[in-house]
Amino acid sequence: MTGWGVDGGTAWGAWVKLDAVESTQILAAAGFDLVVVDLEHTLLDLGAVARHLAVGQALGLRVLVRIPDRSPALVQRLLDAGVDGLVVPHVDSAADAADLVASTRFAPDGRRGSGGTSRAGGWGRSPRADYLSSAATVVAQVESVRALAEAHAIAAVPGVSALMLGPADLALDAGDPVADADETLVTAARASGVAVGSAGTVAAAGRASRLGLDFFVCAADTTLLARAAADALDRARSGSSSASRPSHQISERGAPA
Repeated sequence: MTGWGVDGGTAWGAWVKLDAVESTQILAAAGFDLVVVDLEHTLLDLGAVARHLAVGQALGLRVLVRIPDRSPALVQRLLDAGVDGLVVPHVDSAADAADLVASTRFAPDGRRGSGGTSRAGGWGRSPRADYLSSAATVVAQVESVRALAEAHAIAAVPGVSALMLGPADLALDAGDPVADADETLVTAARASGVAVGSAGTVAAAGRASRLGLDFFVCAADTTLLARAAADALDRARSGSSSASRPSHQISERGAPA
């Protein structure tokens, strides 16, 4: 996957943590460039991934999936499903990265099994050579002090497509937020010619742009809903103008009954 953002700029992404495909539809309509379906911190299953994948790609989104671990079986199934890339947490060393990449490549370069009758293989209609030559987008998350120290080595592993900072877990590992960790990652990624990104709040988006990050995951469907719900209730309780409109006017605007 090349050209992450529009005209070479930062691509803006959001986590998808809810099963409902409406999350992906809403994020696409809002103008996000990519979504990351999160299997690490949710109860989503592969059926949910398949639904978000089909809807998201149809709407022009890049659909990545964050996996909970480096299980070769899970990697293989997601790649055969046709995901646009994998976001892999806790890649702490070059050895971890090499092991991960091996799961995404066919022999003799790796251990991925052939399944050309899958979605990625055009249901068996794509030329076999095309299926076997397809390269997975592999995003290695840097989430520990060790990983940050080895960022250059991780980025240099053939088959790693991008580095992604995991600032929350890195802060847990270090005991405090790590200053300028994103700058360290940018330097490491650029040295090996791979992409670099991070995740955080909308407030941190300006820094992401200034650093020239290729992608930044700045929202989550769950948090957007939670904040909107709390804000709506606060406004209603405070007697805001929207809450005091006549009921027929609210209904015309599609408010829930």
